[in-house]
Amino acid sequence: MREQNAVDQTLAMVLAGGVGERLYPLTKVKAKPAVPFGGIYRIIDFTLSNCLHSGIRRIFVLTQHKSLPLDRHLWLGWSSLFRTELGEFLATVPPQQRLVREWYRGTADAVFQNIDLLSHERPRFVLILAGDHVYRMDYRAMLKFHLAKGAELTIACTTVPIENASRFGVMEVDETDRIIGFEEKPPHPKPLPNDPLHALISMGIYLFNTETLVRAVIQDAKRTDSDHDFGKNVIPTLVQQGVRVFAFNIRKELPPLFHYWQDIGTLDSYYNTHMELVGPAPSFPLHDENWTIRTYLPPFPPAVLKGNAVAKHCLISPGCEIEEGAVVENSVLSPGVHIGKEAVVRNCVLLHRVHIGDECRLEKVIVDEDVTVPKGEQIGLDLERDKRRFTVTGQGVVVVPVGVVF
Repeated sequence: MREQNAVDQTLAMVLAGGVGERLYPLTKVKAKPAVPFGGIYRIIDFTLSNCLHSGIRRIFVLTQHKSLPLDRHLWLGWSSLFRTELGEFLATVPPQQRLVREWYRGTADAVFQNIDLLSHERPRFVLILAGDHVYRMDYRAMLKFHLAKGAELTIACTTVPIENASRFGVMEVDETDRIIGFEEKPPHPKPLPNDPLHALISMGIYLFNTETLVRAVIQDAKRTDSDHDFGKNVIPTLVQQGVRVFAFNIRKELPPLFHYWQDIGTLDSYYNTHMELVGPAPSFPLHDENWTIRTYLPPFPPAVLKGNAVAKHCLISPGCEIEEGAVVENSVLSPGVHIGKEAVVRNCVLLHRVHIGDECRLEKVIVDEDVTVPKGEQIGLDLERDKRRFTVTGQGVVVVPVGVVF
């Protein structure tokens, strides 16, 4: 099969309905894929941009919890890019409860409850994607690998330090890259045979032959002992059954531009990834013209630094105002942020339309959208005091939620 024909016969299903408990309180009023990232973007923009660059233009986004901000972002920033007269679409799909009178019980159940979409579109391949990862990937390379291996399921994977691997699905492969073992979040991950310090982990990106996918989720739906999850249940079962499941290792199969991948499902990973962006040599540069990230950006005016304001090692989005005497260092400022006079902001992530009052001091803080921090407030300098008012992570990051009253 020619590569372009295979791309044309591929449909993407983006799983965007999780509660996002580990990213709370940033998910207090919005789904995790709609949480801002990197100043001007929303998390889901990275997955959808990968689809566009890869030529995949039939996309279902499976939503569930607190989906209105996500729906609005997709409508404003993405819906106009698809030509319906050519069969292209990006459609959000809340739980239909046609087959199960419940909300999605897991990732596999989300697909099971939408089998009718596959019956209608009749793709040959289905790409299952997460809406809460930050990465670049050319899915065409993964599809080419899938065809070459004669695979029924291909899982994108990468290597991580062994001490971090228990957060992911860990796999074993043979010399042909066929997966011969898979454990979801094992307490004692198995290292790579030739590298005891690293493990091979799933990125949560699955390319299925449609028949294999449909058969697997129907089989799983009948099990009363299942969590109806791809990593916990479906994939280990397919491996045990001898289905042809292969690992697409991005570090082997793709050039360096595509080696970065980050699951930003926790507050600390969200914060740390932002701090990488303002570092001297970020692992994931946002300014790479070879693989741009699309988003929706409201019509904000240019950013303004007034008088003797100082900003060092920052991402400063449109609409930001930094008043005289303010100092901003190693921080990410989303659109519409206002920094008051003589305020000091260091190592912070400020989301849309945050207002920092005059003479405030913030250190290692995430401030959610539309929060106003009053004049003279200090956050991040006294963690014991902050714990009584806000969320403080294990790494000492203070998170100020939307709707907070000072």
